[in-house]
Amino acid sequence: MRNIRGFERFTPEIAENAFIDESAVVTGNVVIGEDSSVWPCCSVRGDINSIIIGERTNIQDGSILHVTHDSEFAPGGSKLTIGNDITVGHNVVLHACTIEDFCLIGMGSVVLDGAVVQSGAMVGAGSLVPPNKVLEGGYMWLGSPVRRVRELTDKEKAFLKYSAEHYVDLKNRHAV
Repeated sequence: MRNIRGFERFTPEIAENAFIDESAVVTGNVVIGEDSSVWPCCSVRGDINSIIIGERTNIQDGSILHVTHDSEFAPGGSKLTIGNDITVGHNVVLHACTIEDFCLIGMGSVVLDGAVVQSGAMVGAGSLVPPNKVLEGGYMWLGSPVRRVRELTDKEKAFLKYSAEHYVDLKNRHAV
């Protein structure tokens, strides 16, 4: 497929049961895990460092995933790591950060270099996570710049798992 592109010595490694929409572009040093999905008009560009997307993770329409190269300004560069059971909403930018397991990144949010969203955190729509900021799991984070708003309810915690499971079902329906 032309939307799955090698770059220099790297070719994306995509699980057989992952779903990549034909309008999404996945380039270079990218690994996409079992039952994950990349939806229309996404760019997953692992050209200057690596991108790892775990299992049962969905990257929704229009999102941009990229990394930072090795330079005097960023020694060693920074990769992008996205864990398992993650929901990344529409039009999100994830740049050289770490998203741990069971998180939701709300629509239109931006998470910048070196930031860490810990397991079980929710980032509300339209939020900006500054470089190197660590977001504690179990909380709702919101704003620009992001701030901790409150503890997640039991229903919201259950929704994190539900959302990931829903997108596994949805990608299976699209793959038919």
